[in-house]
Amino acid sequence: MKNGKKIIVISLGGSLIVPKHIDWRFLKKFRELILKQIKKGKKFIIITGGGYAAREYQNDACKVTELTTNDRDWLGIHATRMNAHLVRTIFRDFSHPRINKNPNDLEDFFNFKESILVAAGWRPGFSTDFDAVTLGKYFGVKNVVNLSNIDYVYNKDPKKFKSAKKIREISWTEFRKIVGDKWDPGLNAPFDPIASKIAQEAQMEVVIMNGKKLKNLESYLEGKKFTGTVIK
Repeated sequence: MKNGKKIIVISLGGSLIVPKHIDWRFLKKFRELILKQIKKGKKFIIITGGGYAAREYQNDACKVTELTTNDRDWLGIHATRMNAHLVRTIFRDFSHPRINKNPNDLEDFFNFKESILVAAGWRPGFSTDFDAVTLGKYFGVKNVVNLSNIDYVYNKDPKKFKSAKKIREISWTEFRKIVGDKWDPGLNAPFDPIASKIAQEAQMEVVIMNGKKLKNLESYLEGKKFTGTVIK
């Protein structure tokens, strides 16, 4: 790792932060878990998604007037940044004072001394999953944890297909056949197609798990058996 301690990258889904209203109870438990891991010597890069707020802004703006893809993306990006400020605030005493909003401009963050670096959306055409793998690659991290509201990735949408099968482990080649290779603002995919390509090239492992089950996340962080999909 670039600055000594083991760094763990967590892509924190916006649906966990703001499922419809801010889930302060989840955030309180998440904070307790992260601080517990910090005491054990770990450091974290936490990238926040936009969640319900992003989709509400995008969808409702479209009811008023026709939006460009660029407009929709910027609305989502600013939702991620608001969530990032919320997360940085609840970790104030442990977090770098600035939020990273450009994963390719890390001069000010290279040797962050704090235990947590919070990051948010960058610019149109790129998701927070992209930020997660780009930051992970820069800091030499080979494992990214993607926290969402699903236990596993499925081979097809389980809400539409009763025959959908859960995936416990899958190669990047096979996973990319499922998600495709194009990014679209508001895309509801388990992991961004562009980020998937970068992760595959960097030989990174991404674990997708249900962030609401924090005991499960704790098991993963401590090298124990966990529930989730491993992509590598």
